[in-house]
Amino acid sequence: MAEIHPFYQTHRHAMEAAMRERLDLAEERTHLSDIDGIRQDVMDEFAIVLTQMPYVGGAASRMSDFFMRLTGFMAISRVLRRHGVPVPVIGEIERETYKAQLLTIPEAERLAAGHQFMSPENQALMREQAARSVTRAHQTEFPEDFVYDFVEPGPQDSFEFGIDYKACGFCKLAARHGDREILPNICGLDFDAYATRGIRLKRTQTLAGGASHCNFRFSRLDRTR
Repeated sequence: MAEIHPFYQTHRHAMEAAMRERLDLAEERTHLSDIDGIRQDVMDEFAIVLTQMPYVGGAASRMSDFFMRLTGFMAISRVLRRHGVPVPVIGEIERETYKAQLLTIPEAERLAAGHQFMSPENQALMREQAARSVTRAHQTEFPEDFVYDFVEPGPQDSFEFGIDYKACGFCKLAARHGDREILPNICGLDFDAYATRGIRLKRTQTLAGGASHCNFRFSRLDRTR
């Protein structure tokens, strides 16, 4: 069996704990038969997913956190598909479960994280990492990483800043392992991930949906102003 990258190995315990919490929340919100068997299948599949997660720079890359938080849903999707659950239903289960998991975090902590994400300091970091992501050197070193542009708002725009993802690490991962069908479910998790932190995400297209890029546009929800 392939090995887990050392960076992910150091975070394995926390990722597995998050997966077990998701499965508990999914059990509360679904009526799936053989839930105990599904639970074990998911954890076994997650062990496989951990070996497939691409290394994109570890703590130095903001995208590492995206992989650690969301690739577990690929394990859930794979197992539920094998149990005959329709892909749209899988998406509903995952989104409800993820939102419930996010809401276990105290509101003040979530909103503080949202404030940090929208801060000038974080925007500066994203500009820097976006500029690096499009370079040939970075793409040669981390071919499975995201490639993106930082988008400044124009005079008539209502968003504070945007990101245009021109290449997606999840799309690359899914293409390698036959998971293209479940990609839209992963994309759908973004809206609750930001909303629970007081951030409004607008997005009208995705790479997974066949577009040339994913157009993320961020602004603050009124309650955080």
